[in-house]
Amino acid sequence: MSDRSLIEEIGPGISKAAEILDEALAGADDGEIFVESVRSESFLFDDGRLKSASYDSGQGFGLRVVSGETTGYAHASEVSEAALRRAASAASAAKRGRAGTLALGPTPVNRRLYADVDPTASPDFVTKTGLLAEIDAWCRARDPRVVQVSVSLAGSRTAVEIIRPGGASVADARPLVRLNISVTMEKDGRREAGSAGAGGRAAYDEWIQPDRWKALAERALRKAEINLAAVPAPAGEMEGALGPGWPGAQLHEAVGHGLEGDFNRKGSSIYSGKIGEQVMAKGVTIVDDGTIANRRGSLSFDDEGTETQRTVLVEDGRLVGYMQDRLNSRLMGVKATGNGRRESYANSPMPRMTNTVMLGGDADPEEIVRSIKKGIWAVDFGGGQVDITNGQFVFQCTEAYLVENGKVGAPVKNATLIGHGPTVMNNISMIGNDFAMDDGVGTCGKAGQSVPVGVGQPSIKIDSITVGGAGI
Repeated sequence: MSDRSLIEEIGPGISKAAEILDEALAGADDGEIFVESVRSESFLFDDGRLKSASYDSGQGFGLRVVSGETTGYAHASEVSEAALRRAASAASAAKRGRAGTLALGPTPVNRRLYADVDPTASPDFVTKTGLLAEIDAWCRARDPRVVQVSVSLAGSRTAVEIIRPGGASVADARPLVRLNISVTMEKDGRREAGSAGAGGRAAYDEWIQPDRWKALAERALRKAEINLAAVPAPAGEMEGALGPGWPGAQLHEAVGHGLEGDFNRKGSSIYSGKIGEQVMAKGVTIVDDGTIANRRGSLSFDDEGTETQRTVLVEDGRLVGYMQDRLNSRLMGVKATGNGRRESYANSPMPRMTNTVMLGGDADPEEIVRSIKKGIWAVDFGGGQVDITNGQFVFQCTEAYLVENGKVGAPVKNATLIGHGPTVMNNISMIGNDFAMDDGVGTCGKAGQSVPVGVGQPSIKIDSITVGGAGI
């Protein structure tokens, strides 16, 4: 970031913005101005040609006034004194004559978990598009069964500044990149696809090195090849094993959302009012950690200015905490945990996950699979969803295998894992020593807002889980 603040560069300056904010927050409990400037790009090479290339830039601010449980929020793409005053007038309606006490602001943050780099600036357009064409050609030459390749590259730099009452401010520059490779293979008239992706908060450099993108391409090719041999998935209750890393997306959906502060304050989560209770199997420890350098879900501070942290949510199966933003933490009488996040300046913040993980245990991952008498071993996942009011979830497996008497059999297709989050988490009987993070591709949706997130876990065994499939 430059030495000059963002609102000095694109708006009326901190002193004027703070003056407007102070007037709006008179008698309120909390609030801030969130200023944002974004540069982003994306490329798609599909069907042997550059199908799309886009570059966008934008800026704006959001002004929030919080009074009790009520939030007034106004935003604009024009960062001017006039726009700030209009927003302040609109957001101030949240007070409705109520007199509150302004909460203390977050402790100033100097930590930076990633470098200030702009992926849209380097390398140049020709290099980026040439890379996509090279990946396409390499995948097709690697296996004659490949009939389709789709390669996408995306990068952005988001500069933010959060202005608090009195003119205190914090600023950050947040890079984000992602490379994704998808291939389709055909054999005997049957077509199957496989994909792999990776990314994080850094420049493109790491992910566009030949050894890195070739490894991703090999994974995509291997998945497509496995799917060509896949048989219909069984259906019913059975034992299950989940692999390390990205299968933590099941943890994110089945458990993570239910541990966000707003759902628990309102009593709508299955975990509401259960702090201190044994809610999962012994040995299960779940952490939300927004402090891991360069990870997709990490932030130097959240979108309210609170320093992100490592928050233990479940310890040895016992519920010990929730993820909190400022509003919900104040109303629940606890500390904010740095989980106040928003999609953009146009959105008010809410409690959201960062990098949500289950810590490793001491079991040998091979022994976990060998312990299954009849069940499924899920190695990779697609999308999923959960109903936080009852804990019911469903997840699609994109790479999974039958296991019988401890031996791995045929890969299966169209398998889904269905279950009740608390029940499944109590059915965990083995936790592997192979903890891994995902490759940096996760995006979480909540209340119409999407934010980048990370997941991680070791291999685990679940004694009983419902598998949806074609049946056998």
